[in-house]
Amino acid sequence: MLSFWEKKHFLNFDLIVIGGGIVGLSTAIRYKKLFPNKKILVLERGLFPSGASTKNAGFACFGSLTEILDDLNHHSEQEVTNLVEKRFSGLCAIREEFGDEALGYQATGGFELITENEIADLNQLDKINDLLYPLFGNPVFDEIKDISKFGFSKKVLKVIRNKYEGELDTGRFIQSLWDRCQQLNIKILTGAEVRHLDIENGAVMVGERESGITFKSEKIAVCTNAFTKSLISELDIVPGRGLVMVTKKLPKTILWTGSFHYDKGYVYFRNVDNRVLLGGGRNIDFNGEQSTDLVINHKIRNYLKEIYSNIIMPGSPPEFEMEWAGIMAFGDSKTPIVKMVNHRVGMAVRLGGMGVAVGWQTGGELVGLLSKV
Repeated sequence: MLSFWEKKHFLNFDLIVIGGGIVGLSTAIRYKKLFPNKKILVLERGLFPSGASTKNAGFACFGSLTEILDDLNHHSEQEVTNLVEKRFSGLCAIREEFGDEALGYQATGGFELITENEIADLNQLDKINDLLYPLFGNPVFDEIKDISKFGFSKKVLKVIRNKYEGELDTGRFIQSLWDRCQQLNIKILTGAEVRHLDIENGAVMVGERESGITFKSEKIAVCTNAFTKSLISELDIVPGRGLVMVTKKLPKTILWTGSFHYDKGYVYFRNVDNRVLLGGGRNIDFNGEQSTDLVINHKIRNYLKEIYSNIIMPGSPPEFEMEWAGIMAFGDSKTPIVKMVNHRVGMAVRLGGMGVAVGWQTGGELVGLLSKV
């Protein structure tokens, strides 16, 4: 039941963005900057972003050595180079737009742990540096000579550094996006799950059909990542759940900082306020993690605990204080899907677990499409 005032003022917009995560907020901001007089609404199904935007590990990264080598098994050199360029330029763009202090950005570098399973990959380190040299003008990867300072298990034979990576505070990033939306008078409604999308008429229904509210707009941007197939079917999108855990504050000072990768980037960890943040491991149960249910996979939890005790902090019992799951989206290609569905509805989805790096940029690409029709 709507009031006269609600019907008059709150239902019609120039742009409705479905999804209030990194891509959705970025799309709204960049559209508003291009069209200052447009009326924009962002609809988010949760109180906080529902996918991975506030649930990621805060890695400002674009790919470890072995991850890039693995990508070359499935994509051409040009495709892999384009991916790295897109991710790195995306990270540079958010730093320029919001500033390192606002993002909590730290240029601490990226590091990859090499065991006997990956040692042969080091033979191709120079090849990858040569491949990426045109993008950076310098070698990207090098070997840390003294790895004893890290205190890792003896199973770790080498540590490879990427000096162009860093880490940021995920909460500060989202807060920066929220603040910018508020400055630009962009309306955000949370707890507003879109149940139906009328592509032809530019309408979205929030809530149940019998009692829901229908919003209408000239343009609609679908930025729902792994949840998109509930609105638009027949897309190459597979959900990928990710587990993240954080230890209690450790009694001894952790001597290392940076964004650390293990097992082709599937496992990652960092030092957050003298706690170990540890996540990933979905390669242990790909099928089980192809889900949008926010629950903990106990098989992966146990696997990560073993890595903590046997690799990262050898001999130390894991004492985790928090754990949560986030939902990412993947497909046959690691390139995001950015396209128009028709003359008024566009989408920017399937971020491939790289939303921090490419979310702002992907939103900008969608705005470019929306503004042309």
